[in-house]
Order: sequence, then structure tokens, then C-alpha cells
Amino acid sequence: MRLSRLFTTAVAIGALLSVTACGSSDSSGSASAFGLNPPDMEAQSELGKTEGQVNLIAWAGYVEDGSNDPNADWVSTFEQRTGCKVNSKTAASSDEMVKLMKTGQYDAVSASGDASLRLIASGDAAPVNTDLVPNYEDVFIGLLNQDWNSVDGQSYGIPHGRGANLLMYNTKEVSPAPTSWSSVFDDSGPYKGRVTAYDSPIYIADAALYLRETQPGLGIDNPYALDEEQFEAAVALLKRQNANVGEYWSDYLKEVAAFKSGDSVIGTTWEVISRLAQSEGADVKAVLPEEGATGWSDTWMLSAKAKHPNCAYKWMNWIISPKVNAAVAEYYGEAPANVKACDVTSDPAFCDEYHATDESFWRDIDVWTTPIEQCLDGRTDVKCVPYSKWVQAWTEIKG
Repeated sequence: MRLSRLFTTAVAIGALLSVTACGSSDSSGSASAFGLNPPDMEAQSELGKTEGQVNLIAWAGYVEDGSNDPNADWVSTFEQRTGCKVNSKTAASSDEMVKLMKTGQYDAVSASGDASLRLIASGDAAPVNTDLVPNYEDVFIGLLNQDWNSVDGQSYGIPHGRGANLLMYNTKEVSPAPTSWSSVFDDSGPYKGRVTAYDSPIYIADAALYLRETQPGLGIDNPYALDEEQFEAAVALLKRQNANVGEYWSDYLKEVAAFKSGDSVIGTTWEVISRLAQSEGADVKAVLPEEGATGWSDTWMLSAKAKHPNCAYKWMNWIISPKVNAAVAEYYGEAPANVKACDVTSDPAFCDEYHATDESFWRDIDVWTTPIEQCLDGRTDVKCVPYSKWVQAWTEIKG
């Protein structure tokens, strides 16, 4: 098992169109009702002759050809079967992906939920004909026609995988075992200097999610749709938390090291990080708190300027085919998108450990989104705080 995404803090300021999805588990695909009106484009109606190559933008670990790890190669067989040579560019952040897609030099991208609707709104992503992707019919229902990958029922991508931002704690240092995010917010005092938090402006949504459950009077519905009062409440909570935070992490290796050494004893994490820490001897456990959690979902999106669309379609179908999707999920550390992938993972328990088939688990996960002024919860009587202000506030929060 290996975690390959080395996140850097996603600072999307001037380049932001600030449009993305609202991360609900409802399959309404109603993003346009909240101010998103993508350019009028039609999806490709049929596959043509493959063009001989495909240019991809991806997270590290998604497009492996054996050069990094001889046991991780799902590119070579694809090239042999399709005649499409794969050229890939690894991106370090969602903002970088958006900028690269705007160049028109790439055919597809593995966009996370904090980038996908920005690409749709700008016209950089094309609608996708899912009939041309046979393996799409086996994608988990919780990933189909979601607000981060579709608009008014029109798909703009092929789901790849998903993960949750969980609460990890040192089982010897933290007692009683935490069940709420209060342990890193309102009740974090006992762990002063040993609390850790994810280093990104999008972490403000974690505070908003907690406030949604603990301060209902604020009226928070979607943690990515915050009016000024709601936003200030979340920022104030994070400023109070800052006094107890020992480290904001973006490099998973540093978080593992901090929990092993005892410098950190409680904070936000990913499932794969907790398992890596356990395998290296750390006394840790990860849980989904009673308030739910934020999370991420990645989608393969087709460029509106794709020069090799037929090879791109072939790739999208290949990457979610059962054996390949299983291999990527285990290598990367995430829940796969294809139901049948769970039957062919090398570890029979993998999908259970990553909650792949547990849709009730994912209903408690609010997927990352980039906030916009048009409130994604449907309110029209107020303006919501856009992501550019989240970036500014994050600098203030960290001091």
C-alpha cells in the first residue's frame, strides 16, 4: 500500500473562476440552479480512430508505467492494446491542474472536486458521453451524476475514486477515545501544541461542518456555502484552534513522523495515512466523527480542446476497468470507483477498509468544493464568501 499524492497547499487566487460542486450525496446534478451555466457544448457521439497518443494531467500515482515501481504498471498494457502512447504530467495541486488545462495541450485530467466545476464553467472541460465508456455502468451509484461531475444531468467526467478526511488520534495519549471534531476544536486544550490540521484554505470547511452540527443557529447547510456571518464564525473557531496546533500538514510523511514521535497526538488525516502510520508502529486510530467529515472525489475530465479525444475516451474506460481501478486504488490508497474492482483487489479486505461499498459512510462526507459568491446551498438572498477570501483568511488564521 502506498500513498502517492504529495499535496501542496492549493492556493487558487487570481486564476480562480471560483466555481465547483457542492459535494452532496444527492444525484440531482443541479449545479446550474446555483449560478453555474457552462458553455453550450455537445458530447462526442461516437468513437473514431484513435490518434496514437494521449496527453494526461494527473495526481502522482494515477498514471504509472513501471518506472517508479516495477509492480505498478497499467500504462504499458493500455498502450499495447490501444496504440495510444501515454504522455503524462504530474500536478501538485488542483490550481495547477486548472492552469494546465487552460493551455489546451492536454486531453484529460484527474480533477478533484475543488477544480472540476471551475473547468466546466470556463469551458475547458467538455461534456462526456458515458455510453462510450462501457465500464461506467459499474461505477458506484454514489459517484454517478453528482454535483462535482455533472450539470443538470449531463456528465462532465468519469469517476476515478474517493477518500475521506478522518480524525486520527494516539490511542495511548488521547482518552477517552474521541467521537467528535470537538476534540480538535472546542476541546483541544489538553493537547496544546500537539494538534495537527490540514494545511489548506479548504480546511475552513472542516470548521464549518463542525459548526453546522454544534451551532445550528448559524444556519449552515453546506460547509462550502458560507455567508459572511457563517464564514466569520468558522474563521474565529480556527483562530482559537491555532493556539493549540503544533503543525499544519500537507506532506503525509511529516504527519506520519509527527504521530510516531508523539509531536502530534490528534488531528485530521486520510485513511491511507493512518494505515501507513500503524504499519510503522504508531499507536494511532482513525475514525469518522459523529458530525461527519469533508472528503475528496477525483474525476477524469475531457478537455474541450482535446487533440486526441478518442485515445482519451479509451483511457477513461481503461482506468476504471475492474483490474486497473483496483490496482490504482491499492497503490494510491483510496476507495475505487468501479464496484467490480472490489472483487479483484490483491487484499480481499481492501474495499472494506476503505469503505468502498458503504454508501451510508459516504453520505456523511461533504466533498471538497471551491466556494463561490452564488451560494451553493441555493440561497439567493445573500452572497457567499468566495474562495479568494478563504485564501486570505487562511493566512490570518495561521498567523
